[in-house]
Amino acid sequence: MADKTFAGLSYDDVLKKYADTVADVCVMRLQNWADAEDCFQNTFIKLFQKSPDFRSETHLKAWLIRVAINECRNYIAKNRRFLSLDNLSREPVEWRDNERDVSWALMRTEPKYREVLYLCYCEKYKVEEIAEILGKNPNTVKTLLKRGREKLKQIYGGDEDEKAEL
Repeated sequence: MADKTFAGLSYDDVLKKYADTVADVCVMRLQNWADAEDCFQNTFIKLFQKSPDFRSETHLKAWLIRVAINECRNYIAKNRRFLSLDNLSREPVEWRDNERDVSWALMRTEPKYREVLYLCYCEKYKVEEIAEILGKNPNTVKTLLKRGREKLKQIYGGDEDEKAEL
């Protein structure tokens, strides 16, 4: 069987290049490593099985993020009847320590803000790109970003110089 390629990258190269991004999206949504692993695997299985044709690597990355978000939503909906969110610890899962960032604060924000903040700060997407990935109106994304930044600043704390980095 010929090696599948996606936007000029082999499947293995896509996995190596975007594994952290997809894992981060899943953990941000589910806040549980075990559940995130399931959605992570399903995302890359869909890539392999569907073999979509991508215009560019940017399109590939956006597709992976969108599929990961949908996998997490489906997982939450499927397991809602089995798991009471009230019984979960309010403490977020531990995050990678390999770089100083605001990921720990993002994990403490409400899910409706977490997604747009993650895509903006961690993945460096612009408002229009975030709107396209999430299927939302750009003005809605701007509002979520504005309110999310306020929440993030409250959570993040620290001195004024650290807040300015946000």
